[in-house]
Amino acid sequence: MTEPLPASLTELAHAHGVATEFWDWQGRHTLVSAEAIRAVLWALGVDASDDEAATAALAERQVEAWRRALPPVYVVPEGREPRVPLHVDAGQEAVLASVRLESGEVRGLWLVEGERPTREVDGVTRVRLTVGVPGDLPLGWHEIEVTPADASGDRLRMPLVVYPNALELPPALQGDGTQRWGLMTQLYAMRSAQSWGVGDLADLGDAGAWAAGLGADFVLVNPLHAAEPVPPLEPSPYLPTSRRFVSPLYIRVEDVPEVAYLSAAERQLVEWHSDDAKRFLELEFLERDAVWVAKEAALRLVFRQPRSLRRERNLHAYIEREGQGLIDYATWCVLVAEHGQSWRDWPEELHDPQSPAVESFREQHSDAVEFHCWMQWVLSEQLAKVQKDLVDTGMQIGVVHDLAVGVHPTGADSWILGSALARGVTVGAPGDQYNQRGQDWSQPPWRPDRLAEAGFAPYRDMLRNVLRDAGGLRVDHVIGLFRLWWIPEGMEPHQGTYVRYDHDAMIGILMLEAQRAGAVVVGEDLGTVEPWVRDYLRERGILGTSILWFERDEHGPLAPERYRELCLATVTTHDLPPTAGYLDGVHLDLRHNLGLLTRPLEEERAEDEGAREEVLQVLRDRGLLRPGAGIPEQVEALHRYLTWSPARMLGVSVSDLAQDRRIINQPGTDEEYPNWRVPLAGPEGRPVLLEDLFTYRSARRLARTVSRRS
Repeated sequence: MTEPLPASLTELAHAHGVATEFWDWQGRHTLVSAEAIRAVLWALGVDASDDEAATAALAERQVEAWRRALPPVYVVPEGREPRVPLHVDAGQEAVLASVRLESGEVRGLWLVEGERPTREVDGVTRVRLTVGVPGDLPLGWHEIEVTPADASGDRLRMPLVVYPNALELPPALQGDGTQRWGLMTQLYAMRSAQSWGVGDLADLGDAGAWAAGLGADFVLVNPLHAAEPVPPLEPSPYLPTSRRFVSPLYIRVEDVPEVAYLSAAERQLVEWHSDDAKRFLELEFLERDAVWVAKEAALRLVFRQPRSLRRERNLHAYIEREGQGLIDYATWCVLVAEHGQSWRDWPEELHDPQSPAVESFREQHSDAVEFHCWMQWVLSEQLAKVQKDLVDTGMQIGVVHDLAVGVHPTGADSWILGSALARGVTVGAPGDQYNQRGQDWSQPPWRPDRLAEAGFAPYRDMLRNVLRDAGGLRVDHVIGLFRLWWIPEGMEPHQGTYVRYDHDAMIGILMLEAQRAGAVVVGEDLGTVEPWVRDYLRERGILGTSILWFERDEHGPLAPERYRELCLATVTTHDLPPTAGYLDGVHLDLRHNLGLLTRPLEEERAEDEGAREEVLQVLRDRGLLRPGAGIPEQVEALHRYLTWSPARMLGVSVSDLAQDRRIINQPGTDEEYPNWRVPLAGPEGRPVLLEDLFTYRSARRLARTVSRRS
């Protein structure tokens, strides 16, 4: 039994947004151990090692705001009249304040009349003033400036972010309640005969154009975030090295314009690398490492070709736009090639991206650094072309990207963002019905305090890159913008605790950047989500996620008419088998073979089959499924069921179009199963290329099932 916490530790934890208790998936009240709380506070830079230290840290917390002249950042909804606290030494209350808008316009602010409390801090009397800000500021990233009236002191600056009260839905999702359907795909697994062993952006464009012809309005892809620059490449798209940049593995080499300038001998080399990579199309599992070796060699040949003046200017304009973040990412890629994938194992002087040693290394390897910048530019061009082509083809939304929860603990973002990410803890999830001991995702979380001190700029820059040339964004584990489960190093996943974030700021900035991009936002809100969170997101125009198998109430499967309107409804997800495999129970066979079941197989199978049969019986009762229908008919009926819902978006897995049965990812496993390495396959389990899928009558039939334009 967990011992009661000292009062000082409880108060200190709450002051830093650290939970001391929570309710688990079974509704049981659970107390967090003092050991876990002290470790989490340490990761936040707070010493609570004993009662005396906790008391001292609490006293520091209580005067922290008084020591600061201005808060690190202010994030407010439009129409609000912010009242910003300003702390000055007694006798220095005469100040001038203004706000510089994003447009460059400067508007005057005022000191609000009223009470001006004081407090002794470090032997000095501090006074709290209040700066009034008008409520008609436009959306955007502005800056408040405060200077002494006699110009005797320093000028103070503070970012002021104004976000929309609600995200405007794209025109296609407004008004008449029309449901828009689209594909859901793991791009790396969706390959064509022209792919270099792994699906790429040209394949994304072709699949989208084909689907658009069948009435689809979007394509939701797995996270395309950057992986390691040298083998071995992490197979999971949800454990990237950077969320801001894109994996060059998705480049279609032949679509880079400079390929036209290759000599005959160089072209032959590129074709040789292409043929070498394409031989992996016939294998049972993907070979990312070998494919990347071949593709990178070809890209280096293309990089060395002359560029026109126009394209050279475009490249350098891109590098200038992306700024130091891109330079640091490219530098990290080159450092990895020389010193290994974990920056923690590099020489000490290379641990800081801004150190003289790193700057010297960058200068000595400038050509290699530019190569990695160039690949990101190529990716931005190809991504932009895919989005434009899909919209031109008739899609109303286009590409919907996926944002992973976090990043690899020793990857590029971990190195670049430094103290903005917490050390000594990882992100995961408490126990639930699927994994009662909890999950450890090995990812370092944002430090809420450091993120605020940076004015949320790292978060904003990441969102802008993911949303650029996108029709939408799916946010994996959207509850992570409200709270995350932190697990101290050395502890089991279930021994962690929740840490709160400034969700108003995190969601507000997400809405601001999405509105500027004209993108829809879908929050993956499955699992342990506080009920008020779904209401909060809905009121702000952010769609939720509804998976048919999980939509239930106390009476059984939820009627489609009772689904949420603002949601992406799907039959399956990447953590479940394709629908045909799920209906056949392949997940139970796999979990049994891997020793993951906690009960006898027969007992698990009976419960699982009972739940599936309950759903199928609802389909029969509503006239969607005839008795004795086979699995292909069941798959169609399940999707037809979702068309009866008011859900604004309906996703169809490409795996279901291909009648695939193989599991993409088995949660709770690593090397025990080839997670994220399974290519798209047909009902017999053999790899299927896009050219084959385009001819499948079953794929067209399922597409017609969900298309209201057919």
